[in-house]
Amino acid sequence: MADAILELDRLTKRFGRTVTADRLSLTVSRGEFFTFLGPSGSGKSTILRMIAGLVAPDSGRIEIDGKDVARMPPWRRNLGMMFQQYAVFPHMNVSENIGYGLKVRGVPRAEISRRVTEMVDLVGLAGLADKSVSNLSGGEQQRVALARALAPSPRMLLLDEPLSALDEKIRRAMQVELSNVHKKTGTTFLYVTHDQEEALTMSSRVAVLNGGRMVQCDEPERLYKRPRTRFVADFFRDCNVLRVSPLRGANKTPIYRLAGTLIGAAAADGAATGGAHIAIRSENLHIGPHAEERSFRLPGVLVESTYRGTVLEYLVELGDGQRLVATTTRHVPVSPGSAVTVGFDADAVVPLED
Repeated sequence: MADAILELDRLTKRFGRTVTADRLSLTVSRGEFFTFLGPSGSGKSTILRMIAGLVAPDSGRIEIDGKDVARMPPWRRNLGMMFQQYAVFPHMNVSENIGYGLKVRGVPRAEISRRVTEMVDLVGLAGLADKSVSNLSGGEQQRVALARALAPSPRMLLLDEPLSALDEKIRRAMQVELSNVHKKTGTTFLYVTHDQEEALTMSSRVAVLNGGRMVQCDEPERLYKRPRTRFVADFFRDCNVLRVSPLRGANKTPIYRLAGTLIGAAAADGAATGGAHIAIRSENLHIGPHAEERSFRLPGVLVESTYRGTVLEYLVELGDGQRLVATTTRHVPVSPGSAVTVGFDADAVVPLED
C-alpha cells in the first residue's frame, strides 16, 4: 500500500489456549482513521496494545514507517494513546494536563505554552485552560485526554474504546469531534471499538475481528451493505441472515430457494454464490402495499411490531419457520397473527460465505 505507516505481518499472540491474534496481517496508510471492530474477546485491544508496545507478540512483525518495532519499548515508538478511562491528573488544570507529556520530554516552556494553546483550540476547550479538570464533565475530560495525547505530535494516535464510558448524547458529539480533529491534524488514528455505529461514523476503513482473525476489512459503507460472511452480517444490527438452497443461475447470476420461493441476487461482485445463507438488511425489506411493487415476494405471518422511535420494526415468520425483521418509517396497519407479504429486490440480496 502506498505511503504505509503501519504493517502487521503474521502477528500472533496467545494467552494460554486463548488466541487474541492469529497470524494477523494488514497495512494502514498514513493519515487513515482505521478501526478494529469486534465483540469482546475478539483480540482488538490486545492488538492495539501490541502496536503500542504494552504487550509483546509471540511472533510476527510490527513495522512502523518501515522499521520493525516489535521488540522496541513503548517510549521509543512515538505513539499517543487514549483509553476508556480518562486518565487525566485531577490535581492539575487543563493546560497542565495537556502540557504534561511535553514537560517530561524536556520541551522548552515557550514551546509548551504555544502547543497547549494550539491543542486547547483544536479540541474546543477555549476558555477552560485554567480550570481544574476535576470540575469538568466527562466529555470535557475526554477532550483534555485527546489534546494531551496529540500535543507531542505522535506518529499515530491509538484509541482503545475511549468513548464507551460516556452517555449516548455526549458519545455522539465526541464521535463528530474526533472525526474533525482527525481531519484537521492528518494524524493516523487507530481506533478500537465494539460499537458498530462508532466504526461506521468515523472510519476510513474498518477491520472486523473474530477470535484474533480479521474476517473482513473494508470501507464502512461496503462493510455495512455487502458483508462477506455470516459473522459480519450477524454482527451488524438489523441485518437478516437467512438459510437458502442455492441453485444454478444463468450468466453466473445467483438463484436461491427461500421458504419455497425462488429469488435472485444481483450479479455477484466477488462474493460467494454457492453458500447456504444470504443477508438482507431490514430497511431493504418492505411489507404492506409497497411489497407488491418489488421483484420478489415472500408470504409470512406478522409475529410482532415494535416502535423504535425513528422506525417501526416488524418481525415476520416465513413458511419454513425462519424469521426476519423489516423496518420502515411508515405505520403498516397489520396486527400480530395477520398474513403479510414481504417484498424486496435483487440488489438487496447479499450472498454470504459459509
